[in-house]
Amino acid sequence: MSEDANKATIRHWVEDAWNHGRFESADGMYAPSYVLHDPTAPEGVHGPAGLCEFVTGLRTAMPDLRMEIEDLVAEGDRVAWRFTVYGTQTGPLMGLPPGGKSAVVRGIVLSRFSDGIWAEDWVSWDTLGMLQQLGAVPAAA
Repeated sequence: MSEDANKATIRHWVEDAWNHGRFESADGMYAPSYVLHDPTAPEGVHGPAGLCEFVTGLRTAMPDLRMEIEDLVAEGDRVAWRFTVYGTQTGPLMGLPPGGKSAVVRGIVLSRFSDGIWAEDWVSWDTLGMLQQLGAVPAAA
């Protein structure tokens, strides 16, 4: 798969899954052995079904969730991308009761593809900033 095709796959997934909660393409897009390395999931998120459950959990907590891709840079089988997520917490999130507060969260992902299939992601995002915006953690003075 070409670098442009890998970037198009990411754009498609972000729009369908993250922004609209549509997961029909997950099984054909992700390897059965796919792993998401995320700071909020110490054991990782495994397989397409695990990823769909992960995204659903965040979309349930923030039904108006909107992810925007800021940058996509590809080289070989890797794509680095920077994103911003906007959402209002109206459902439980990471043990927090619904608070009705909005958050803007930024992060970076390094995605790896293998034989045209999404194989792995490493993500780093501003979890602390989100928790501060939602009122779960006091902001620094």
